Amino acid sequence: MSQAQSAEVIIVGGGLAGLSAAIYLGRAKRQALVIDAGKSMARWEPDVQNYLGFPKGISGPVLLEKARQQARRYHVRFRRDCVSRACVRNASFSLRGRTGFYTCRRLLLTTGIFHVPPDVPGIEPCLGHSLFFCKDCDGYRVQGKRIAIYGWSNEAVEYALGMLPYSDHVAIVTNGHSPSWTGRHELWITEYRIPHYQARIVQVDRRGACIRALHLEDGLEVHLDALFTTRGDIYFNELAKELGAKVNAAGDVVVDLGMRTTVEGLYAAGCVTPANCQMIIAAGQGAIAAQAINRDLFEESLATHSLRRFRRRQLRRRVVK
Repeated sequence: MSQAQSAEVIIVGGGLAGLSAAIYLGRAKRQALVIDAGKSMARWEPDVQNYLGFPKGISGPVLLEKARQQARRYHVRFRRDCVSRACVRNASFSLRGRTGFYTCRRLLLTTGIFHVPPDVPGIEPCLGHSLFFCKDCDGYRVQGKRIAIYGWSNEAVEYALGMLPYSDHVAIVTNGHSPSWTGRHELWITEYRIPHYQARIVQVDRRGACIRALHLEDGLEVHLDALFTTRGDIYFNELAKELGAKVNAAGDVVVDLGMRTTVEGLYAAGCVTPANCQMIIAAGQGAIAAQAINRDLFEESLATHSLRRFRRRQLRRRVVK
């Protein structure tokens, strides 16, 4: 591997939180480096309809590319790599990736999560078109359609109830799993007459990326236009835990209002924190983290008198003129 690359701030993760932070740090004249493994969940979104400023919608890949272009305008550097190890010594962070070493004074983790897809054969092409993970993002776009919720927990029941304002045709499929929802949730299912099917799904009937029906092991067919899954998430919090940051029981990296973790100099933003996992919320958190980092570095420069070197250069230029 080549010599370690250094920066004032390194951002691990090139999704909306990381790119938003990069833009703010670049505009603050900070030396920022984004290490991106190319795994942002936004890349799977063909039509983002709830991001501010795009009334006709925008695809996730295009939104990411526009944000990268904006960050490069402010001299933010990018490196495609996957960081696997991290340590902190003497207020300096050292990172090891598959292709390089990196050091920085402040570290921002925007590593995100992975939505676990439903265990249904042949459904992958439907992702973002008729298979969704978020009712807050995509409930509006499926209004009036036939909707099924994939899951067997309290969350699945609440998802089904939450979809009723959008459609009068909502069901639950548990794919062979016995329901684990509470008696209270069972009463809601009965009260609102939510049909639920427990047989295992053996086949998906789709036309291109559009789901038409689920074929169940007991011979039933559940006709639908959209499937929302509640199978859970995988949190990419390994680096945070390796550095000693507190992680809650759900897997979120614990942060304060400035996106600071419990480790000094280490920040986290976006879906890897307890925030609601929305692109625009992740972008907002990235901006908050960047401003907190910039303020932290500014206060450090006052304490160490390191701003003197900038002022000396400025004054010399004045004399030359």
